Amino acid sequence: MNERLREAPCGFISIDRNGYITEVNNTFLEWMGFKQENLIGKHFESLLSTGNKLIFHSYFYPNINLHGYVEELFINLRNQNGEAIPYLMNARHVKQDSIEMIDCIFVQMKKRIDYELELRKTKKQMEEAYIEKNIAFAKLEQIYLEIEKKQIELMEINSGLVEISNTDKLTGIPNRRFFQQKLEEQIGCYHKEQKVFSLLIIDIDHFKKVNDTYGHHIGDMALIKLANILKSQVRPTDIPARFGGEEFTIILPNTDVEEAITISQNMNQKVAQAEWNEIGSLTISLGAATFTKKDTEESIIENADQALYSSKKMGRNRATHYRDLS
Repeated sequence: MNERLREAPCGFISIDRNGYITEVNNTFLEWMGFKQENLIGKHFESLLSTGNKLIFHSYFYPNINLHGYVEELFINLRNQNGEAIPYLMNARHVKQDSIEMIDCIFVQMKKRIDYELELRKTKKQMEEAYIEKNIAFAKLEQIYLEIEKKQIELMEINSGLVEISNTDKLTGIPNRRFFQQKLEEQIGCYHKEQKVFSLLIIDIDHFKKVNDTYGHHIGDMALIKLANILKSQVRPTDIPARFGGEEFTIILPNTDVEEAITISQNMNQKVAQAEWNEIGSLTISLGAATFTKKDTEESIIENADQALYSSKKMGRNRATHYRDLS
């Protein structure tokens, strides 16, 4: 590693194909409170919490393997004290002297997040000021000027960062981050109002063969068309999202086991019957699970994933509910 990269104003880590850290620059070590010997030879996932490991497996690895790069991944890394530090991560697969590695760049997000929180706090203060009848106009004006100042400062910070979006860039449907937010909301609604809901996990059958045979451009077109089919088939209250790679999810509010089975079977048929001019044909496998009082965010995803695995094992192009596995 040359001296300029070692002291660059961004974090740098290089990992091998198995995820073990081979290089790290001084900037990242200083930010995180580590020394070289703490990280070299360690697996990158040792820096991740359980939730971030799920994101890493469902988004980072599929994209690195499929496209050779990952852009604008918002992720929290644990520092020497175990604290979660937010970063914006870019990564690219490289090959040098027949050795394959993945180079990763990290930009700190804490300052931006702190500004957003401070801005929200200031706006709330202004709202409270309007409610209070005895508040002086001068104070309102001062708070408004502070908001304007903070908005300008926030825009200056944002000029050096890409705004994190809830929309998947390729398909135009919600992304994994948005899906997780909505899943948490559904679980909260279930515990408060006992409103049942179900979850579908969808995987394209033999998608690697599509990319290998027709190229990644045609593969991307297939992902876009599948996303459009899912959007056209779901109900207004349903929440489709790209889970990562060739996997998609659909949250089905107010949907019990039988309804989830019917919806997933119909979805399976619609995709198989669609016209796939560029590749001839395409099918999907689905796994469904319905939330119960014993479930958590992790368990319903795991249950739907097990049902998906069963659909794959039974020959693909089919839908399976977790209930039918027992």
